[in-house]
Amino acid sequence: MEAPGSGWTSYPPLSLVNGKTGELIWILSVLLLGTSSILGAVNFGTTIIKMRMPGLKFTQMPLFCWSMLSASALVLISTPVLAGALILLSFDLMVGTNFFNPAGGGEPVVYQHMFWFYSHPAVYIMILPVFGMISEIIPVHARKPIFGYLAIAYSSLTISFLGLIVWAHHMFTSGTPSWLRMFFMVATMIIAVPTGIKVFSWVATLWGGKIQLNSAMLFALGFLSMFVIGGLSGVMVASVPFDIHVHDTYFIVAHLHYVLFGGSVFGLYAGIYHWFPKMTGRMMNEAWGKVHFVLTLVGFNLCFMPMHWLGLQGMPRRVAEYDPQFATVNLVCSVGSFLLAISTLPFLYNAIQSWIAGPKASDNPWNALGLEWQTSSPPPIENWHGEPPLIQDSYAYGSKPNRKSVTALRGSDLWKTPV
Repeated sequence: MEAPGSGWTSYPPLSLVNGKTGELIWILSVLLLGTSSILGAVNFGTTIIKMRMPGLKFTQMPLFCWSMLSASALVLISTPVLAGALILLSFDLMVGTNFFNPAGGGEPVVYQHMFWFYSHPAVYIMILPVFGMISEIIPVHARKPIFGYLAIAYSSLTISFLGLIVWAHHMFTSGTPSWLRMFFMVATMIIAVPTGIKVFSWVATLWGGKIQLNSAMLFALGFLSMFVIGGLSGVMVASVPFDIHVHDTYFIVAHLHYVLFGGSVFGLYAGIYHWFPKMTGRMMNEAWGKVHFVLTLVGFNLCFMPMHWLGLQGMPRRVAEYDPQFATVNLVCSVGSFLLAISTLPFLYNAIQSWIAGPKASDNPWNALGLEWQTSSPPPIENWHGEPPLIQDSYAYGSKPNRKSVTALRGSDLWKTPV
């Protein structure tokens, strides 16, 4: 059986001549995964729109729900376009059509447009849920209500919309007309605005708070700092001249990992440490969590920060051999990658050991105001024993100095109480 031989993008005409059998299997697998993503997005959207708690308005929802709604909209709009591109590509492979085959009059650049119409929004599909998680985690461990609830909520929808009109910045070197380059350059820079609103709101929430430097908060702060670095380099590569200079170099590898590992993975770790007591009924070990954070932060930066310099000096990505002048810096990156791999060991040990024999968690170990903390740990089937509580106000969200709580645990004085 021939393995696919055209990289993760599967650009034609290369994908039409290298490893056809493997290419078809790859296309089928992506179509199946895309179908599952679409069904998942329908499920999330339907649940958020039609199955909210009694009395829970849209402007009272947890910010995680806003992020998931925005990500689900992106999935529903962009994934079918990728599916269409792959189906047409499979026709070129199986029956000899010429949708993308330049030898028969096809246009391979059209495939690139269809591919990136999904594959750039995929970045926001991966990061938007994490934005929502961070918006839930920081207020709890800073002991302050979130700053700018509506701004964060609406910025998620704005990112979802703008994410659909920036795809061609991946194609600045593909013969894109100058006027079109300008449009996508400006659109890509503008998408930094709603993201900046979120960062500002998170920092404003931290400002003056009684910050608890536990594992969840450390990873949330790590997310905030690493993602900002990735965002700044993203604004740089949005500029056409700079992007052409660093296209397909290690600068792009560094940028991508600061956004997706420094963003998504750090955020996922923060979410696991934050919600582990609710999911399992057990507390994780904080000492091991801090060891995990330090190893991850040091290993990550040691691995990927030097890649910015490598890319600016012209080292291309996807090469097995490179100029000897880059050997020392690549060795540093390799040491960082090993340290980053090792950092997962204390996390795995901590998670498994805590799940089996960790201290029992109370229903609300963080003294949080979110609705999920008002049920048992772990929650029963369908989340509540008996009837769910009726929501009467925006629990912990909004700008009212005096809030009425659905339960006694959600008084505003809890924000002043350290965990």
